[in-house]
Order: sequence, then structure tokens, then C-alpha cells
Amino acid sequence: MNIVDLRQTTARQLDSLLEEEARHWRDELHWDYRGALELIKRFLEAHALSGCVAFENGVAAGYSFYVMEEQKGLIGGLYVSSKFEQEAIGRRLLDEMLFGMRAIPHLVRIEAQLMPFSGPVDEPLRDQGFHLYTRQFMLLDLAKNKTLTPNVPAGMRLSRWHDRYFDPCAKLIYLSYANHIDGEINDQYRSRAGALRFLKNIILLPGCGNFVPGASFVLHQPGSDELIATVLTSEVCPGVGHTTQICVQPGYQGHGIGRMLMLASAEALRAQKMRELTLTVTAKNRMAVELYEKLGFHTIRSFTAGVWPR
Repeated sequence: MNIVDLRQTTARQLDSLLEEEARHWRDELHWDYRGALELIKRFLEAHALSGCVAFENGVAAGYSFYVMEEQKGLIGGLYVSSKFEQEAIGRRLLDEMLFGMRAIPHLVRIEAQLMPFSGPVDEPLRDQGFHLYTRQFMLLDLAKNKTLTPNVPAGMRLSRWHDRYFDPCAKLIYLSYANHIDGEINDQYRSRAGALRFLKNIILLPGCGNFVPGASFVLHQPGSDELIATVLTSEVCPGVGHTTQICVQPGYQGHGIGRMLMLASAEALRAQKMRELTLTVTAKNRMAVELYEKLGFHTIRSFTAGVWPR
């Protein structure tokens, strides 16, 4: 096995590997990952993506990459072809990449959310000092589950997404995730500025699919832009929606608002002839998992999120 800096390779050398990865996303997660891979290819051609490639007899067997966000490193992907020894190659790629990341002087945190396409990653991450969290990828068949009318709480207004909600929605996310396990996994939730960056990533960039404003809602008092709750939705494959964010202000939690928002989003997607809705949730967030299960979601894959604090 030969490990090479990702900046010394070309997109053409990784073509077959990336195509295989895209098939996993489509077949197992109902997600068209080609848009994200095209972005990766552009960075590869510019020799601007940090990470590693594993070659076996001149053939790309696996790759990993990361990006820096101020003092934090984000492991953006790890994929090893099923044609090779996934566990050994995956561990070697992680070890090499993390060695390079930890040499960055100002790095204080590394986050990773790795889909289970490359063999087990829990042990290698734990050996490197990561705190691990299990997350569930869940799916709802919109055709099989009957339509339920969402009941908006009295005195509140449900509005479709508008760009004027960026700042109040960032504030809402920051307040909603105070002392929440997802704030341990994603530190963008810990500040209003970080929450605003998160919002812009899921709404303006293609990494989480194409944003669907018609199936994205905010709940607020009439005449006010201060938000009580929100649900945001993207289309990740033709006919497949994905809930990129749902949150409710702490003082309003436990009163059925989350359920109402999910029903509103699902009904809007049905009106657009969508077939399925997916989402991810942290397994320890049992109240959320049970809500989604009652709505008809079922878990199709579990994956690992990891955090390394210096």
C-alpha cells in the first residue's frame, strides 16, 4: 500500500473510486451524491483539497479528506473500495490524515461524521482519542404513511421559509441546542455566528442537497420575526427530501410542535410528488428518535460521529 498526499493526485485517478462511492450513497441512503463529488473533483483539480489517497498496485483503493474552519478540522469524507481490505486501509488513511491535522499549530478540535461505507471506524477513532456518538439515518415512505393535518398552536403562525429568517433562525438554533448532545457533536450550534454559518451551508451550498423552501417552515408569533421553531428541508435525490434541521425553543418543547413541523414538511413534499423523506438523528436523543418512529420513520443505517478535543 502506498499513501499519497491528496494534493498530489488528480480527479481522473480517483474517478472509479468516486463513482463507486456515489453508488453506495444512491443505493443505501437514497441520496444523489454526485453534486458533492463534482465539488470534490474541482478541488482535486486545483490541488486544494487536504487529505490522503491509498494506492494498491497503482490503483486508488481509498481516500480521505478534511477542511479547516478557523481552529477546527472537519473530516469531510473517508471511503475505501469494497474491492480491497477496507478495515486496514481505512485505519491507515485515518492515521495518516490525523497525524497531519494534529501538526497544524492552531488546531483545537476535530469533528467527523463518517458514513459506514469503508468498514469499521469506531476502533481507529477511539484509539486516536475521539469521543464517539452513534447517529441514525432514518427514512419515511411518504406514499405508505397516511397524510395527517398539522395543527398549528393557537396564537402562532406557520410561515414558509424566507431569507429574512437567516438571523432569527441562527438565534433559534443557538438557543435550542444549549446543553444538547448535538452541540457536543457540532460546535457550530454553540454560537449565533456558528449557527449562521451552518444555515448558509445547508441552504446555499449543495452538500446537503438542493434547499426546498416550499417544504421549509418557521413558527412565530404573528407580526414578529422572532422564531419559536423551524424545520428545513432539501431534495437530495429526485423524489427524496431530507430534513436538514428541526429545532424548537426550549420553553416550547414537549408540546407537539416538532411533530407538527414534521407533518407540515411531509405534506408539502407529498404535494410536490416526493416519495420519501430522510433525516439523521443522534441515537441518545431518544425523544426525537421515538417521535420519528411514531411518524413512520425507520432506521436504514447507523453511522459514527466523532469529536477530538485537544
